[in-house]
Amino acid sequence: MPVNTMNQMHKLQQEAVNLLEQLIATPSISRHEQATAQLIQQHLVSRGIQAQRSGNNVWARNRYFDPSKPSLLLNSHHDTVQPNKGYTRAPYQPFIEDEKLYGLGSNDAGGCLVALLSAFLYFYEKADTHYNLIFSATAEEEISGAEGISSLLPELGPIDCAIVGEPTQMQMAIAEKGLLVLDCTAIGVSGHAAREEGENAIYKILPDIEWFRTYRFPKESELLGPCKMSVTMIQAGQQHNMVPAVCSFTADIRVNDCYTLEEVLDTVRQNVQCEVKSRSLRLRSTSITLDHILVKAGKRLGKSVFGSSTLSDKALMPFPALKIGPGNSSRSHAADEFIFLSELQDGIETYIALLNEIL
Repeated sequence: MPVNTMNQMHKLQQEAVNLLEQLIATPSISRHEQATAQLIQQHLVSRGIQAQRSGNNVWARNRYFDPSKPSLLLNSHHDTVQPNKGYTRAPYQPFIEDEKLYGLGSNDAGGCLVALLSAFLYFYEKADTHYNLIFSATAEEEISGAEGISSLLPELGPIDCAIVGEPTQMQMAIAEKGLLVLDCTAIGVSGHAAREEGENAIYKILPDIEWFRTYRFPKESELLGPCKMSVTMIQAGQQHNMVPAVCSFTADIRVNDCYTLEEVLDTVRQNVQCEVKSRSLRLRSTSITLDHILVKAGKRLGKSVFGSSTLSDKALMPFPALKIGPGNSSRSHAADEFIFLSELQDGIETYIALLNEIL
């Protein structure tokens, strides 16, 4: 590698670590990402880049953007979940120890975001590329909110394909399960718990909960495996001596590419007695073909392919998208979240190598 290129890479890596530390130190819970949006925009503007802001979404185009060329989107998110109660370190105080950078959002998805941004900066001034580059740092990913990527896409113009930064250990997630969240309710009759009165809504709903626990959808995906259903929340009752008239629970269903969300919803309604309401039918299973230019480029770099059970902004993109990024998904939303500095360096280098293959 030429000395100038080595110096440029070293500078990008140092700037990426510094920016990630600032992002960790700036709370950005979903729907409250104003401060990190401003931080990212200022980071771009300070480098002479015209960075746009739409709500809490930030985006920019390469200097020699040509509308006649296809466009490649580099996307990751800057919102985080709430820190869980298991933290032993201050979640908003970045701290480096044993070559690990600790802090909320370091792994999901701050490391991916700053690595993708570094790759965008690396190619920003290049004029002879086959693709335009658009970088976007989006909000509300953790809640699949309406003011995140789906609200930004109309402002970006035509997009041909995307790289979505999520922690995958720099392997290629070419398929992703969809998500169906159902609110289920059983109605009984209230009565005094001391007498044989009423119809207990908790007892009434138990067979439906058991169905969610035991039912298996027959079709399994080669990449994504089976659909997975989990009852994750339940609510009932007002006080100990009153038979509850209402019991409700929430089911989280991860849908493979063998079924549409509508098909899964119809199967549920045919098999349970409770009332079933879907929160959304927009978070569908997605995939990118093995012969897509991005996947081929990744394979030339020795990257493997897999199907992901976790959801990302990829679900809301109506064009081929490859999910790949530094970090490990098992650390996402975990206490004392961290990313290895070596993972961050590898992420920057791999993103640049991947883009070099196609630009």
